[in-house]
Amino acid sequence: MKKNFVLLDIDYVTYEEKPLIRLFGKEKDTKKNIIALDDSFIPYFYIEPFDDIDVCIDDLRNLEKDEELKFTSLEKITLKDFQIPKEFIKISFKHPQEVPKYRDIIWDLESVSKVREHDIPFYRRYLIDKDLTPMAEIEIIGEELEEFENIDNDDVTIIKLQEDPKTVSTDVQDFRMMSFDLEVRNPHGMPNPDEDEIIMIGIDSNVGISKVISTKGDEFSGEGDMGFIETVDSEKEMIETFVKTVKESNIDIIIGYNSDNFDFPYLRDRAKLLGVDLDLGMDGSNLKFLRRGYTNAASIKGLLHVDLYLVMRRYMSLDRYTLERVYFELFGEEKIDVPGDLIYTFWDNGGDELRNLFKYSLDDVVSTLKIAEQTLPLNLELTRIVGQPFFDVTRMATGQQAEWYLMRRAYEINEIVPNKPNIPQNKMRERGSNSGGYVKEPEKGLHENLVQFDFRSLYPSLIISKNISPDVLIKDKKLDSYSLFGDETGYDDLINDSNNQSESDTIEEYYECPEHHHKFRQEPQGFIPSVMVDILAERVKVKNLMKSTDDSVIKKSLDVQQQALKRLANTMYGVYGFSRFRWYSFECAQAITAWGRQHIKKAMDEAENYGFYAIYADTDGFYAKYDPNRKN
Repeated sequence: MKKNFVLLDIDYVTYEEKPLIRLFGKEKDTKKNIIALDDSFIPYFYIEPFDDIDVCIDDLRNLEKDEELKFTSLEKITLKDFQIPKEFIKISFKHPQEVPKYRDIIWDLESVSKVREHDIPFYRRYLIDKDLTPMAEIEIIGEELEEFENIDNDDVTIIKLQEDPKTVSTDVQDFRMMSFDLEVRNPHGMPNPDEDEIIMIGIDSNVGISKVISTKGDEFSGEGDMGFIETVDSEKEMIETFVKTVKESNIDIIIGYNSDNFDFPYLRDRAKLLGVDLDLGMDGSNLKFLRRGYTNAASIKGLLHVDLYLVMRRYMSLDRYTLERVYFELFGEEKIDVPGDLIYTFWDNGGDELRNLFKYSLDDVVSTLKIAEQTLPLNLELTRIVGQPFFDVTRMATGQQAEWYLMRRAYEINEIVPNKPNIPQNKMRERGSNSGGYVKEPEKGLHENLVQFDFRSLYPSLIISKNISPDVLIKDKKLDSYSLFGDETGYDDLINDSNNQSESDTIEEYYECPEHHHKFRQEPQGFIPSVMVDILAERVKVKNLMKSTDDSVIKKSLDVQQQALKRLANTMYGVYGFSRFRWYSFECAQAITAWGRQHIKKAMDEAENYGFYAIYADTDGFYAKYDPNRKN
């Protein structure tokens, strides 16, 4: 059986003591649920030996004989490490849980220098190795199963894969979206799920469903503008109706605002108290909470949950991130508002106050969906570019998105991924902070005859033109700063390799940054500059396609693509200075901003030759006032 479906989600479960990858998606044409199963993929990581790789292999086999280590295979493999070919040992295991179990035992061997790529989650490793693109069209070939363990849903097709899945199209897809929001009776302030009932569940969607489910509202049944109310007999029935509505609507993406922290945890607690199953998962599973960063994220298998509050904190810079504030910033309109501490009084008092509460509840979900339709296309495009699940990407910082994109690109060119740096705080303090971009405070007053000068993609262009990348950074032993990373990273040995000279002046062709005098080889092209070239070239291609089409729908889709590429490119330079970034380099971060300051100051000086004098400058551009009387 061959099927094409849009890949929405991925996880793995243990089946017969082996890991089983599960791919969740919707058939492209019929929108029917599909779960594809793959038990052929096994976990692995790489071992970097100190000297003799065969001695290291012997040590590993001795550990196996002593039953301190269990693995499925050992394989010699050549990978590039900062562009330098090296021999590594690829060690594979039966189950992902064995990776952290045996990692430290292996690392403690005297013949082992480092363990590499040990911290890549199994399902993310699968996406990278199989070159699969989430939220895109995937082709699968396999055998249809009547049933399978732990999949309790009659409306799903289960397919056991017989060949590797493959991405066949990354074209923009249409997704069925639904927003939801709870209103809670809260006479004591902050709602308590053990005591305070849910009084309304608002729903809006792009599939024609827009309503507020509640135990009140019959008194408004004759009013034309209140026809969105669906009255039920109890809170339990309200939650059951919500679950039924989501299932019957065949929703792909469910959207809330602060739903990771409030709506879904509260709904879970009330559902448990009332004996309601939140079995919304494509496999029939219930709502679960997964650790993402410093918080828990509400997860539903095969149904993507997006918390817009988290998205908006990365999408724009505001003083507050309330739904009302974000909505006004995006659309310039005030939404209906009811103070949170008065919700219970509007509920209890009835009449006009209750009518306004219903309208407020509906307005919340209508506003949430409208924000989602405006902002999620960018996140969907970033998901396709980064190549990690949409659920994860919407909860990633921009630096994490850039890092996962680089990890995918590294795999494509057979480059091993660096370990995360582990720099002691005292060493970070010794280094100080990077100076950042040049800023000229604005001259006070009203100004006329102004021009704006802006460098296009200044920092990304500098990374490319000056080949700013840690793998081509020329190191002087006396100034070695990779040692600050500690033994964990693998960076400290690079100064002894052929690509990094102990005496920097032995290399004739290099770029030297101002102020700090860091030097970067002109050849070969660094890994990150090579990636940046591809990103910017793709963006130019997309923008040219935008200019060549008159189709407004295509133009809008292409605009989202170029925005996503721009966002990714602009993120790259910033993460160089993040101490947990796998390609962290303080020298690279310093060099970028130093060259940036040089360029903008030079541009300001040149402008003065033509009678333009800067009255304000910030990082990659400035405003200048024309004054012919001051012309040199």
